[in-house]
Amino acid sequence: MKEILIFAGTTEGRKLSEDLSATGIAHTICVATEYGETVLKEHPLVKVHCGRMNQEEIREYIKNGEFAAVVDATHPYAEVVTENIKAAMEGMDIPYLRLKREAENESNYDKITYFKSNESCAKALESVEGNIMLTTGSKELAVYCSKEEVKQRLYVRILPGMESLKLCLKHGISGKQILALQGPFTIEMNEAMLLQYRIKCLVTKKSGRTGGYQEKLKAAEKQKIPVFVIDHEEKGKGYSFEEVCNQLEKICGQKIKRTNGLELVLVGVGMGSKDCLTGEALREIESADVILGAERMIAAYHPRFEKKAIYTANQIIPYLKKLQKKDRMPDGGKVVVLFSGDSGFYSGCHGLYQALEEEINTGSLEASVRILPGISSVSYLAACIGESYQDAEICSMHGKELPNLAGRIKKEKKMFLLMSGVKDVNKLGRLLVDAGLNDCEIYVGYQLSYPEQQIKKMTPKECLALTKEGLYCCCIKNPKAEQNELVHGKTDAAFLRGKVPMTKEEVREVSICKLHLHKEAVVYDIGSGTGSIAMEIAGLSDEIQVFAIEKRKEAVSLIKQNKEKFQLENIQVVEADAPEGLKNLPTPTHAFIGGSGGRMKEILQVLYRMNPNIRVVITAISMETICEIKEILSIYPMENKEIVQMQVSRAKSVGNYHLMQAENPVWIFAFHLCR
Repeated sequence: MKEILIFAGTTEGRKLSEDLSATGIAHTICVATEYGETVLKEHPLVKVHCGRMNQEEIREYIKNGEFAAVVDATHPYAEVVTENIKAAMEGMDIPYLRLKREAENESNYDKITYFKSNESCAKALESVEGNIMLTTGSKELAVYCSKEEVKQRLYVRILPGMESLKLCLKHGISGKQILALQGPFTIEMNEAMLLQYRIKCLVTKKSGRTGGYQEKLKAAEKQKIPVFVIDHEEKGKGYSFEEVCNQLEKICGQKIKRTNGLELVLVGVGMGSKDCLTGEALREIESADVILGAERMIAAYHPRFEKKAIYTANQIIPYLKKLQKKDRMPDGGKVVVLFSGDSGFYSGCHGLYQALEEEINTGSLEASVRILPGISSVSYLAACIGESYQDAEICSMHGKELPNLAGRIKKEKKMFLLMSGVKDVNKLGRLLVDAGLNDCEIYVGYQLSYPEQQIKKMTPKECLALTKEGLYCCCIKNPKAEQNELVHGKTDAAFLRGKVPMTKEEVREVSICKLHLHKEAVVYDIGSGTGSIAMEIAGLSDEIQVFAIEKRKEAVSLIKQNKEKFQLENIQVVEADAPEGLKNLPTPTHAFIGGSGGRMKEILQVLYRMNPNIRVVITAISMETICEIKEILSIYPMENKEIVQMQVSRAKSVGNYHLMQAENPVWIFAFHLCR
């Protein structure tokens, strides 16, 4: 089978070789130097030819081989090599594909001077004062070393190969002037070299994204030094990396695997200020081809390719798929997505990560994903006020409803609270005042990490008066926090009751245990009465949603009063008969039926349609209800069925004696419906 011949020496050539190897396509790579050979990955399907060839030698090499196509992936400034390859292939019936480096976005740095040739650039350097960093390679050294006064000020960055080193020595460049290093170089690395060698002018080719052109410009801009650019415009037709792969797929008759795809980095940027970024996060952002995120977070950064104000999965995933098809963005491009705060702390990062992993696993997106953490506003505020946060409750009302907030604060000595704008601070103040928590101390952090940052200690009433819009985070300290009881269960006397029947406390506790609740439960309390069952369940976790369904107005009024008394915002009172009142409610995971009004079968039928796997607990006192339940047990498929009969007696004082007084016996039926 015929092979592919690649004239390489560039990042694009190496990348193409890796993709062909991963696909199982045999190929030969021609490199000019031994160093060019050392940076290639070894593979049994890859042969390497090392050494420079003239036009005739190239022609003979191609004629003596069996090649299906020739890819010219040489450096865009190596015009002579490209002309020799094209001339050598004249008359051959073999496809020639010129792989062109992607175009670079123009910089708006105002200290860039462009030159059409190395000669004109070298002439201009004669009037430049101070040290010069030359990053154009070793081949053009003769031009820049022609003037001794310029040569003495040169610091030459070259590849660490013997050929480059020999050229430096040949032209009189001393050891201390030689920086023999293999890229790519970050902005920080470039800037460190400029500082170390006191560089006053940087000389570079316009070498494209993979040549690290933008990193050099940004480092020079940070140091406010001029940049001389050899602006070479490559002549002739060429193809992007993706187009070359498409052409080779037609020639070879198989799909070429992309070994890297996009490199996706999800970054927590803290509060937003650059000063609060981790060093690793800053490096990834500054080396990004694309930056995505909220407008305020991406405003300060300048990626190589583009930035876009999108941050949700349904926006980002379609964009990434289109991006992979663009000629300007080859495989291996780096996309950085910015998230406020810490990536694992009330962040949209995790949801995007899961969505990306699903796309990658199904093969609809070729990419790798990793996450970098940030500094959360909670840890930042805690440090500013000298507090710990490992012993605090941490909650968020940033863009979301937070149920039972006043009730939570009442039980906690310390709470950190993430917020959106000033309205959330006002809302916090109102909740605390209404709940009688006026003794709470509130540390209000405004625009944390920004120049306008303010941290104030405030009372609940002072929070009501705040008007300045911005980002807030608070620490609430409650000196009169209630002691949390380590058992659930309220006494009957704790509830407002009136004349409405109520499930007794011992029956309540057994019934709730039989429900087998979990934190995300959605519970219907049907025939809620005073709401005692609903209150007990809602108090177990602020995450549980409870719907108290009751048709009697007096009972509905009592449920609302008890809800307010216990400050349980995760209860919704539904004044309606069942099962009609169940319509349009969220799908239940659990149901407690304390009163059915003789419509038990209808209620069970509706619950089964809503969730065939619902957990149900029913209490019964009358023989009629027990008989009705007995019939139901034979109709529906059930699992984990439990039947308990309770008889509770309570002591009553009669003179000097305590006599036991029996309550009505209660039947408790518990079961999982199943398909």
